[in-house]
Amino acid sequence: MSFKRLSIMMAGLLAAAPALAAEIRIFSTGASKAIIEQLSASFEKKTGHKVIITSDTAGGVARRVEAGEAFEVAVATGTVVDALIGKGKLAPGSRIDIASTSIGIAIKEGAPKPDISTVDAIKKLLVEAKTISYVDPASGGTSGIYLARLFDQWGLTEQLKPKLRLQAGGYVAERVAKGESEVVFHQISEIIPVKGVTLLGGLPAEIQLVTTYSGGLAPNASEAAKALHAHFIGPDAEAIIKGAGMVQPKR
Repeated sequence: MSFKRLSIMMAGLLAAAPALAAEIRIFSTGASKAIIEQLSASFEKKTGHKVIITSDTAGGVARRVEAGEAFEVAVATGTVVDALIGKGKLAPGSRIDIASTSIGIAIKEGAPKPDISTVDAIKKLLVEAKTISYVDPASGGTSGIYLARLFDQWGLTEQLKPKLRLQAGGYVAERVAKGESEVVFHQISEIIPVKGVTLLGGLPAEIQLVTTYSGGLAPNASEAAKALHAHFIGPDAEAIIKGAGMVQPKR
């Protein structure tokens, strides 16, 4: 479905006040959590519908959908959404690209800022840091899977093992804020909401991973859910996405 058609549908559905408020269940990745919460709040205000969000890793979202848990909208990486559509778990043609983010690095607020401008600088930071956090790859977190493979390619896996403070989803940067870890590598959109940390910036371009988060509809999605799905790429989206440190895809 084209963006133009989605916008027209959304405008029409939002214009009609619901006879009864609906409850719409969403599965959303942690990286898209901040924008999905804000966009859902603006949708609730406009329509009177109630949005219930369950946050998980991209792999966790896929597992929930495939297990048959109740939902109407799923937000995950584009790859996961496409795979679920291919398996008939999401409606054909329902993928919409909502926002993209990349991997950032953060330290505790007030701590000395290390150099992260080059690949060699990142390797030096990893070797010298006493403790390091990122999302546990076993939980299906996109950035964690990528980072584990990257560090393995550099031959650092065994050296880093004693330092790792992994977390199965959620805002991993909270470990740094609490003093449980010295440095965190995570999606920038999941670092920005955390108080008490300083975002140093993103990984150097040659090793950066840009991830697009997309939405898909359950095959039996209600009209209210379809309106919410369209709302994620509607007029309210641009400012919210930018504020979360993410980028809105060109349409």
